[in-house]
Amino acid sequence: MAMRAGEGSGKPREGTAAVQSVDRALTALEIVAKLGAAGVTEIAAELGVHKSTVSRLIAVLESRGYVEQLSERGKYRLGFTIVRLAGSTSAHMDLPRQSQDICDDLAARLGETTNIAILDSDRIVNVAEAVGSAGVALRTWIGQSCPAHATSSGKVLLAELSAAELRTHLPRRLDSFAPGTITDLPTLRTQLERVRRQGWAACEEELEIGLNAVAAPIRDSDGRIIAALSVSGPSYRLPATRFAETAHQAMESAHIISRRLGFPG
Repeated sequence: MAMRAGEGSGKPREGTAAVQSVDRALTALEIVAKLGAAGVTEIAAELGVHKSTVSRLIAVLESRGYVEQLSERGKYRLGFTIVRLAGSTSAHMDLPRQSQDICDDLAARLGETTNIAILDSDRIVNVAEAVGSAGVALRTWIGQSCPAHATSSGKVLLAELSAAELRTHLPRRLDSFAPGTITDLPTLRTQLERVRRQGWAACEEELEIGLNAVAAPIRDSDGRIIAALSVSGPSYRLPATRFAETAHQAMESAHIISRRLGFPG
């Protein structure tokens, strides 16, 4: 007798059930958010499922902090995990507004261009910028994305990742953009370890010939690195001998932005 699709291993059916459970859990959260507080009976009625199904969903959500039980028996409201996740998103959305005047000040003091960048897979995206006052200005980077492994901001952001996360963010083959570009993963990992130790990153003509940069981390309220503040300039104005000095000033400015985003350190 021919076997129907999904019979035997049960994997397709299990996969469908898992997706359905996730959908119900998310809908349950939306119901609690809409009502402010809700009990299992109310949620079950809204979902159109048995109360035992909702009880299991709520138990998992409560264990992860997505909902919490009120003193009133059987009522649940959104938990702190939701607040924490929302805070992380707000920090990203608030970055340009909270950092622009700091970028302006640092650019004015150093005479070089400053940028705020966030990580997007294996690239960085610049979300704020201040152009330096020096005679030769660089082109604008605002809104542009660049390969993370060839930029100082990218190295700061990659250095925060675990080995497993790094494998998912970086391609197996690292493209070369200039003679100084790091194109092999072992060398990059070694440099990222140094970035973690010293607290800042540098790029010496790795993205473009004649372009150098240093960057420092920006942290959110949980201490996670969510962005990087970079200072970039022509190699003759920002040589390697100035990296540490410039990085120190970038770190001070990045720390001010971090404090504005709720970082207590």
